[in-house]
Amino acid sequence: MSDINDFAFKMATVNGTGSASANSLLMQAIFRMGIPVTGKNIFPSNIQGLPTFYEVRVSKDGYTARPQHVDLMVALNPSTYAKDVATVRMGGYLVYDSSWPLESELQREGLTILGIPFGQMCVDTFVGDRDRTLLRNIVYVGALAALLEIDMDIIGQMLHEKFSKKKKLLEANHTAIRLGYEYAKQHFACPLPFHLEKMDATGDSILMDGNTAAGLGAVYAGATVGAWYPITPSTSLMEAFRGFCERFRVEPETGLHKYCIIQAEDELAAAGIAIGAGWAGARAFTNTSGPGISLMQEFIGLAYYTEIPAVFYDVQRTGPATGMPTRTQQCDLMSLAYASHGDTKHIVLFPCSPEECFYIGTTAFDLAERFQTPVFVASDLDIGMNDWMCKRLVWDDGYQPDRGKVLDAAALEQVKKFSRYLDIDGDGIAARTLPGVHPNGAYFVRGSGHDKHGAYTEDSDAYQEVVDRLARKFATAATVVPAPEFHRQANADVAIVSLGSCHSAVLEAIDRLRDQGIVVDYMRIKAFPFNSSVREFIDAHDAVFVVEQNRDAQLRSLIAIETGVPRDDMIPVLDYGGMPLTANVVVTAIANHFAQVPA
Repeated sequence: MSDINDFAFKMATVNGTGSASANSLLMQAIFRMGIPVTGKNIFPSNIQGLPTFYEVRVSKDGYTARPQHVDLMVALNPSTYAKDVATVRMGGYLVYDSSWPLESELQREGLTILGIPFGQMCVDTFVGDRDRTLLRNIVYVGALAALLEIDMDIIGQMLHEKFSKKKKLLEANHTAIRLGYEYAKQHFACPLPFHLEKMDATGDSILMDGNTAAGLGAVYAGATVGAWYPITPSTSLMEAFRGFCERFRVEPETGLHKYCIIQAEDELAAAGIAIGAGWAGARAFTNTSGPGISLMQEFIGLAYYTEIPAVFYDVQRTGPATGMPTRTQQCDLMSLAYASHGDTKHIVLFPCSPEECFYIGTTAFDLAERFQTPVFVASDLDIGMNDWMCKRLVWDDGYQPDRGKVLDAAALEQVKKFSRYLDIDGDGIAARTLPGVHPNGAYFVRGSGHDKHGAYTEDSDAYQEVVDRLARKFATAATVVPAPEFHRQANADVAIVSLGSCHSAVLEAIDRLRDQGIVVDYMRIKAFPFNSSVREFIDAHDAVFVVEQNRDAQLRSLIAIETGVPRDDMIPVLDYGGMPLTANVVVTAIANHFAQVPA
């Protein structure tokens, strides 16, 4: 049963009516009360008119996964009333706009309905349809402040911070807040049985989305070139990168912009720009989603075979084809691991939160240059566009970029014949040169068959020598990429393997399973290729569940292909409807398994 600082509530509105600002105000007010909180924005892919939802989870224990049910629903969109009512748990509350009647069939046992005339109050108080529509959302913020006991002083402070230079807007928002607050206080028992009490659990944390964190991470990693083509849900990553570059990459004295951001004509061109900049020596990247990765594959193969560094941020969404652009999945795993035609394998990194999206930036660019290859960062819409509570970001001022084996002018002066693809020390990585450094380092970049010297060839042995070295380089990468993260418990009955944004739901599920007497070990995959510890962990457990958000168990397939673990020895737990994973999905799958296993 939900209690103090442990509940979830949800707003159901219409896209394009300004509810995002109101929902953000609620999230941040709770956060400033020192209470752990996360938000999930569930919005349509059109500009205006379709249903949109925003879920807020308050958890004194710090759980951040999407809740299975909500305790309170604010229903302001009549077209979704039936769905909204069904979402509320037994004993929960429904707040609706009583300016219009609620159909009797939507009422059900175990549901307390609170009618508040949001629309009528706005018509009576404000002038103009636009103000009435936008401020209706602020009225429900006021009502929730009374029902959930959100600190009104904090809300007032936030309104002042936002509208201090716009007196009329500030006054209108204050009026709207008071309308909702006073109505709820006068007509209902406030606060509700579940509500908020101040804590001190957010002092070392921030609220951030993954795309913003990734954009900042790229700046700190030394990226100076960004090329992109707009696509949901990755567009805001480049927008964030641009904003940070405008703050940190402009020389104060001269106004010189020490960065280059290009919106290309399509995704293939964006990939080409990033690869070209990487060849020239810049740290360059592009950001996209699944459809963009599909279009970029020709250039990805070129970069792999010619060994040019570039970073690709893939903020995954549901597919195939256009799919559902504003829903989340982990459906590009196979595509990223083996992108392009022919025998290709790529380094892929799997952040689990906005915090990791920041720190993984340096890892991605270092790996790309060290191994002279495309590196993929596989985020998703849940991480990229939703509000997460993260630890404050800390930067190591002693960080030095790993540029890999790059021959400078002094080294090239001693070279009689430069062989671009010659492996000297057996790790599969050849030395590279940058254009314009020294004539001795010149070579022809070719995507056609070439030998270890970089010369054109159709000789089988010379060709195989190069691609076998690429495989050796990939094997070296397996010993360098981030190792899995392990959560072990004594006498574990079962094991979970997962990755990315599933992490928060899995951690919560482990706690809930322990309460049921089921003890779980857990391995979070952080990168591909896999090192030897992945198979060792799986071999050490009789029952292994692979939790992922796609239909075809792509992570399970990758593990089977790359480690030799029989695919059917791993039990898939799949959730691919486009919504962020809940702990209940994991708990149910594992509990049902134990219920079916003979004692």
